[in-house]
Amino acid sequence: MAVRSSSYDVFLSFRGEDTRHGFTGNLYNVLRERGIDTFIDDEELQKGHEITKALEEAIEKSKIFIIVLSENYASSSFCLNELTHILNFTKGKSDRSILPVFYKVDPSDVRYHRGSFGEALANHEKKLKSNYMEKLQIWKMALQQVSNFSGHHFQPDGDKYEYDFIKEIVESVPSKFNRNLLYVSDVLVGLKSPVLAVKSLLDVGADDVVHMVGIHGLGGVGKTTLAVAVYNSIACHFEACCFLENVRETSNKKGLESLQNILLSKTVGDMKIEVTNSREGTDIIKRKLKEKKVLLVLDDVNEHEQLQAIIDSPDWFGRGSRVIITTRDEQLLVLHNVKRTYKVRELNEKHALQLLTQKAFGLEKKVDPSYHDILNRAVTYASGLPLALKVIGSNLFGKSIEEWESVLDGYERSPDKSIYMTLKVSYDALNEDEK
Repeated sequence: MAVRSSSYDVFLSFRGEDTRHGFTGNLYNVLRERGIDTFIDDEELQKGHEITKALEEAIEKSKIFIIVLSENYASSSFCLNELTHILNFTKGKSDRSILPVFYKVDPSDVRYHRGSFGEALANHEKKLKSNYMEKLQIWKMALQQVSNFSGHHFQPDGDKYEYDFIKEIVESVPSKFNRNLLYVSDVLVGLKSPVLAVKSLLDVGADDVVHMVGIHGLGGVGKTTLAVAVYNSIACHFEACCFLENVRETSNKKGLESLQNILLSKTVGDMKIEVTNSREGTDIIKRKLKEKKVLLVLDDVNEHEQLQAIIDSPDWFGRGSRVIITTRDEQLLVLHNVKRTYKVRELNEKHALQLLTQKAFGLEKKVDPSYHDILNRAVTYASGLPLALKVIGSNLFGKSIEEWESVLDGYERSPDKSIYMTLKVSYDALNEDEK
């Protein structure tokens, strides 16, 4: 099996002869269906005693290691070497997790080398030459160490079905790493106070209710950036998360069904669900998510039908769920009975200058004082609009003062197209008096 260049969410370590075509194979399939990128080796890689370079690379590209400790796990020197490598690699790394699964074995047998584990180690001792006894001690320490991690225990005579046990393992995986965070390319400026304000409106600690919060304001003022910052700061408190960006554009180009499919794939994790019409989608959302504590962001909403198709009523989601809606149209929030709202304002002069400086000069701490006047001119022109500040700063990166003056003269005659089009969408949505 070739190892790809990107990382894996989960690495499965197991005794192939014990569980490959049963428990571990089923676990792998469910993990993949839930959208969790999982590495499982092929049978060729487990031949021999030493782990291969390909497996070492896969281990180093993985975040969570599920160790399936089955009856004959310790009889394989390959498995013991793999376990030792995993433990050595993850030692001291806070961004890596180990999750042992005691499959039809007693955790105390693993820890104290009893039962089949004791027998396997005794057999290894007979086969190993005297100068390899150190390796036996390393294996014993590895088994003792892995048994001390918090994991899952399946008893063959217990009251739990195996598929329920697999579901339990799969649902515990996302909590081991925060895979819900959204990438942010820019240093966030002037958001500390707005983030705190929106989080206060969300009241994440109140798990007995479902809250919807609307974020509204002019196009380009930073509604999406604010929603991303809030989302990243609270995502760890929810069972399932989904950030539906560009709702306006996606709805127009691909229909409401596309938005519903994205929501279901992100929150339910069942890749087999495929909504063919929006009425069917609303029914599936209500059935699948009514018991889940969900964090959902609907970004850039411009039609009430979009909200009706995704969350017409708060009781569609489980208690403790939170919905954030960003829109340019405050009246749309009123129409959908969203009581808690926050209006995003333009940046003040200090934050506007900070954002422009970052985009125009990178992260340099000192800017040539000769740029002082032209920077202030650009800040005044942008009127505190983050979009305008980012576009202007990027366009003027590395340019001389004379070039700055020329570009700003041009902007005052004819605005940058991307800024103009963003503002035009907001303008066109106004009634005649507001225009």
